[in-house]
Amino acid sequence: MVNLPHQSSTVLLRLQQDFIAASKNQHVLDISDLKKGKRGAIAKAISIVENDPIEARKLLKKIYKETGNASIIGITGPAGAGKSSLINKTSVALKKLRTKPAVLAIDPTSHVTGGAILGDRVRMTESTDSGTYIRSIASRGATGAVSRSLRNSIRILEYAGFNPIIIESVGAGQTEVEISNIADITVVVFNPNTGDSIQTIKAGLTEIGDIYLVNKSDLDGANQLFDAVREYVGSTEKNIIFLKTSVKKNTGISEFAKTLKDMMSIKNKNKKEKDMLRLENELKDLILNNMSEKIELMLESDKTFSKYLKQIQSKKMDPFEAADKITKSLIK
Repeated sequence: MVNLPHQSSTVLLRLQQDFIAASKNQHVLDISDLKKGKRGAIAKAISIVENDPIEARKLLKKIYKETGNASIIGITGPAGAGKSSLINKTSVALKKLRTKPAVLAIDPTSHVTGGAILGDRVRMTESTDSGTYIRSIASRGATGAVSRSLRNSIRILEYAGFNPIIIESVGAGQTEVEISNIADITVVVFNPNTGDSIQTIKAGLTEIGDIYLVNKSDLDGANQLFDAVREYVGSTEKNIIFLKTSVKKNTGISEFAKTLKDMMSIKNKNKKEKDMLRLENELKDLILNNMSEKIELMLESDKTFSKYLKQIQSKKMDPFEAADKITKSLIK
């Protein structure tokens, strides 16, 4: 049997307690416990919004008026950039600056807590021991699904009094775009040991960041990578910030945390404008999702669909013409 260090064992015990708390009487949630920031209530509430749409709507209706006040920090970048260890140290530093951070880590592969995400959370030992709430969120592999799950999990953490809320994502792709749309501040992290760092810089991450950070700056090639990032990103009207950190040497962490807190104050001045855009996107997403679900149910019970499907199969009609005819029959 593998013996884990004491701190890692403590984190695993807390994860187990969160899982048990969320599983037992999942729908029996005391809102007052959630307001007090009790871990069991938070775990239970997030499990509800992830797994039970009907109960989630009831819960969100109760808490909605007291949400929307936290700063959302998205931390993204290539796998292996050291984001989890960076968040661990940064959360502790933010705590010292009189904030109450929480972390939502996106799991791109499984809805069940474990594997890589469990490892990430074990690496966040220090921040967990300091009182930071950490939770993994399943992406479910669908565009928009990350946003819906995140938005409501964020609201639960806001209601529980956390601010800022840090979102950690893995790798590059659609998830990063979704996170940048949700976050008030987006941090893109690079690592000089990642062979494809320059390709990642070119791949679109240069368009979403407010802060670009070279982590593991104690390694060879860190200065060259830092210069390359500045060259590719360039200077824009966004007043982008470039930083270097080393978790191993514990350098640059305090500066990064202070930069985040200062940026939180600046972004809060324009928060209403960005919130309106986010709410507009959310409302459109919910309407389209509702319509998609209803149309899918209609298609399953509609004889017209089967009729045109057979005509496509027999080459009597092409798919585009059939789709037009089915659509007209559904919305007439």
